[in-house]
Amino acid sequence: MKLTKFYTLFVVALVLFSACKDNAKKEYAINSETDANGFTYETVNNDPTGLRLYTLDNGLKVYLGKNEEEPKIQTLIAVRAGSTYDPADNTGLAHYLEHMVFKGTDDIGTTDYEAEKEIIKEISDLYEAHKNEKDLEAKKAIYKKIDSVSLEASKIAIANEYDKMVNSLGAEGTNAFTSNEQTVYVNKIPSNEIDKWLMVESERFSQLVLRLFHTEIEAVYEEFNRGQDNDGRKQYYATLQGLYPTHPYGTQSTIGISEHLKNPSMEAINAYFDKYYVPNNMAVILVGDLDFDETIKKVNDAFGGYEKKELTHPTFPDLEPITAPVKKEVYGPTAESIYVAFRSKGKGSEQEVMLTLVDYMLANSQAGLIDLNLNQKQMVQQASSFTNFNNDYGFHLLYGRPKADQTLDDVKDLLLEQVEKVKKGEFEDWLLDAVVNDLRLSQIRQYENASSTAYAYLGAFIGFQDWKDRIVMLDEMKKITKEQVVKFANEFYGNNYVEVHKIQGEDKSIVKVENPGITPIELNRDKESDFLKTFNSKASPDLKPQFIDYKTAIKEKEMANGVKVAYVNNPNNDIFNLNIIFDMGQDNDRMVSLAAGYLDYLGTDKYSPEELKQEFYKLGISTNFFSSSDKTYVGISGLKENLDAGLALLENLWDNAEANQETYDKYVESILKGREDNKTQKGNIFWNGLMSYGQYGENSRLRNIYSEAELKKITPEDLVNTIKQLRNYKQRAFYYGNDIDAAMASLEKNHAVPENFLDYPEKTEYVNLETGGNVYFVDYDMVQSEIMLLSKGDTFDPKKMAASRLFNTYFGSGLSSIVFQEIRESKSLAYSAFSSYRNASEAGKPDYTMAYVGTQANKLEQAVNAMMDLMTNMPEAEDQFNQAKEATLKKIAAQRITKSNIFWTYEGLKKRGISNDNRQEMYNTIKNMTLEDLKTFFNENISGKEYNVMVIGNKKDMDFEALSTLGEIKELDIDYLFNYNQEEEVKL
Repeated sequence: MKLTKFYTLFVVALVLFSACKDNAKKEYAINSETDANGFTYETVNNDPTGLRLYTLDNGLKVYLGKNEEEPKIQTLIAVRAGSTYDPADNTGLAHYLEHMVFKGTDDIGTTDYEAEKEIIKEISDLYEAHKNEKDLEAKKAIYKKIDSVSLEASKIAIANEYDKMVNSLGAEGTNAFTSNEQTVYVNKIPSNEIDKWLMVESERFSQLVLRLFHTEIEAVYEEFNRGQDNDGRKQYYATLQGLYPTHPYGTQSTIGISEHLKNPSMEAINAYFDKYYVPNNMAVILVGDLDFDETIKKVNDAFGGYEKKELTHPTFPDLEPITAPVKKEVYGPTAESIYVAFRSKGKGSEQEVMLTLVDYMLANSQAGLIDLNLNQKQMVQQASSFTNFNNDYGFHLLYGRPKADQTLDDVKDLLLEQVEKVKKGEFEDWLLDAVVNDLRLSQIRQYENASSTAYAYLGAFIGFQDWKDRIVMLDEMKKITKEQVVKFANEFYGNNYVEVHKIQGEDKSIVKVENPGITPIELNRDKESDFLKTFNSKASPDLKPQFIDYKTAIKEKEMANGVKVAYVNNPNNDIFNLNIIFDMGQDNDRMVSLAAGYLDYLGTDKYSPEELKQEFYKLGISTNFFSSSDKTYVGISGLKENLDAGLALLENLWDNAEANQETYDKYVESILKGREDNKTQKGNIFWNGLMSYGQYGENSRLRNIYSEAELKKITPEDLVNTIKQLRNYKQRAFYYGNDIDAAMASLEKNHAVPENFLDYPEKTEYVNLETGGNVYFVDYDMVQSEIMLLSKGDTFDPKKMAASRLFNTYFGSGLSSIVFQEIRESKSLAYSAFSSYRNASEAGKPDYTMAYVGTQANKLEQAVNAMMDLMTNMPEAEDQFNQAKEATLKKIAAQRITKSNIFWTYEGLKKRGISNDNRQEMYNTIKNMTLEDLKTFFNENISGKEYNVMVIGNKKDMDFEALSTLGEIKELDIDYLFNYNQEEEVKL
């Protein structure tokens, strides 16, 4: 949900900035220009992104943007086709086609395509027979035949050749995603590898070959199972069903239904590819360190030969208006919540402009009506809103979670009351301008990022929009008046909403299927296609790594009171970040974290809590008061022109916060309700609860919490005094911006400290326990099961960082890793599987080896056995090792640590006892490593280790006899795991 709102914010803000930069009216004329090579392109006057938009002769759109911050290029290859265009009897098709585009062509991924294509045709025919067969036993027999023929086909195929090639380039974020009207393929590559990337991508999209199909479709089914375990996703789908009851947005989900996933048609997949994967329906989007003229010539050479085809996208009848509330209910184990959604017109409509504005008037995380009236006043557990716009329709969605004494209807009424305030004009006149300023500030931050710019271009392409239209749309937003907002709200918001209640309880719609018993296929790691050999023979321009001298990159000044201020210059814009840093955290004083959370609800002698939030929002200043285990940060960020006013306001709150018993009582209620809600979240149980218990047992930071009785015994004055006393401890500051003198002057003026600082309280130490012989299990109502193997290693040694990074690339992380290939590609035992050697983040602490699998319960034993075998005996593949080594070196060479990351990266290094940029040593070490060296690292640090095993799953489906072979099984109560029900009070 937050991602959706963030994406909308970015697209809006991206173009708003150009209109807000000054008060002059700007024109956004489209210019047609011709480059040195004769290619025609479009630009837009006053476009802050500097887009060049080319259209090749075959209709392919090419979006080029320049960002030279790092020698990388964000690449997106987009197809205007998604689940909306799935055949009604093959839902999920666009999504699993996305998976299959990674499998290669007649040149990539095969040793003998002529022989292979005959077997693939046989498999396709078998799938058609399987789809049409009604008798269950006969279907099983056909599937067994598919399985056996697929094994024969795999002997000719080469798994993961595409992944190996892009990984060898040093690509990051290799992935793809499908939604309603788009399928998008993603890589971020070193800029010197553009030629080889184009070579493989132009081949990749030239032809579809459905090899290794039955194992991949089973992996997609595991993804479907993950969706069945995701209550938020189910609630979202139910919302779409209510909003769009006769439109594909609501009648067919991207993942598809179980029946269709279990009965796929390879013929239908090929037909879909042939129809939609054509150049006049595609875009290549490249943003980064590139030369416009050279790049378009290369893109044309790679994709210009694709043949244009006539294409008409399906259209759908208009939806009937929603004239009365539509109520739906979704069941599952997680905490209860409610969605209230209003259907709107689609992307590019006037409603998109107005709804984006109204949405941020309601919820901007600081001073929206929902923020102030519901969250700030603690009227609900949590509430917000977001918008989403597709081509045909969009929506505005309000959501909330109830307090302990509330019903979902109570929350719904409170949310709708905030809409009524907009309809009645009950909001401050300045709010419209403040929202625009907020968008402007967000745009400045996002425009620095090549990836965000690329995704903004993507939104325009998928929506069939000129980039100019996005700019014009948002220029118009500036002109919207309060009267227009009120008029729109009264016309748009009524009883025309869909409400979806997420209720705790059993979901009886869950689909469970038997393990199909797939025979592991051949991976053929030792084989290469001719295409791969040619690919590997091509040399790319050299890219030298750049390392940082932190002692010169981070400068330092000292205040008159002795506080040292480290600073890094912002060379790009007027944004600043200022943090006061205390080298003490929750391990030194638990109350600091509790007090920091409470401060967010307080006002001062001058401002009420709501007024204070409004004052910060007017200034465009964000604040943070945060305590981690070993650090506490008090900071602000915004535009430099508002630094002094923002810091004065923060210091005023720090000095003059007023305790309030009623506010504190609500705060405690919220903490306790939050604990109850957290107990229902399997991700929190697994990744926080079980992982902490596997490392520390009972004596852990996670379990060292205040009991309910202790919380109620604490007074709000105790917390306010804790906040005020904090400034008496030793401290330092960090500033990132372009005016250190102004920052120093503001600190001298506003930040008062005592003549003598206090030393930090003694730190609580938590002992990492030895691992081995334990299976910790938590019962949870879910379709899949998740398991983590965790082994404590030796004390952190920086000399192991090079080998561990190369090991993770080769063995456990990414699409071309050994673990992914064996667990998912060969055996189809999981959608997600990985293993890694994790270096400790602090000197003196132990490293850990971990291995994860998420799979349906009836595959768990096979998956664990397969993983344990890999963790004992590392498969050795020389070519794959060389590709992993090359990839690791290229990623280091292309990495640039810039801006405020210079300081924060150095903070992490110092915590590990490292005082220099250790990437240089890692780079040189990896460059000289051999497969034998990696094997030695594996044998010394991973093979034969003892593991604690953490498992979450449905007790009814669990094979405890199989689990018992891994150690003594201990079922853990969730309250015990988090120490929520403490029998004895701990002294304050």
